Amino acid sequence: MLPQLAPALRMTVFMTVLTGLVYPGLVTGACQLLFRRQANGSLIARNGEVIGSALIGQNFTKPDYFHPRPSAAGNDGYDATASQGSNLGPTNQKLYDRMKAAAEQFRKENPSFQGPIPADALTASGSGLDPEISVANADAQAARVAQARHTSLEDVERLIAGATRGRDLGFLGEPRVNVLELNLALDRELNARK
Repeated sequence: MLPQLAPALRMTVFMTVLTGLVYPGLVTGACQLLFRRQANGSLIARNGEVIGSALIGQNFTKPDYFHPRPSAAGNDGYDATASQGSNLGPTNQKLYDRMKAAAEQFRKENPSFQGPIPADALTASGSGLDPEISVANADAQAARVAQARHTSLEDVERLIAGATRGRDLGFLGEPRVNVLELNLALDRELNARK
């Protein structure tokens, strides 16, 4: 039995070192060299202070900012340590009540918008921390933001167009807008005019 145990122990130690130390070290080093920003969380800084990540949604509630998708992450939403969806099925009364409340809130916050409410304004993402909204959602909020910032709708729509990301590889996903980056562009562009 000992002759079979020694090679098994050597192989266990070898594979532990290879897959637990060498491989992760090489991948981490390569990522730090080639994709430093992404490897460090795609952090966004303003005036030298980190204010968020382009990968994690944040809650904006002021009328002069674009609002993100609803969040089911944590008790109050947008809790990165509790990333999760609601797991409520389409016939669940809690999901219906939550979406009805979200629709009423959206109509209250955006009274000039009369079209159908974009789905991502009512539903949480699978992680509860989606940093992006659809272009339709951004357009639906544009009038409120323009009015709150005392600027023209055209200026806000221009910023939305500038912040819109197309489909990945030209065919994957839908065009979308990163809420944090759009709100920072609003601050940068419109505050610079004052």
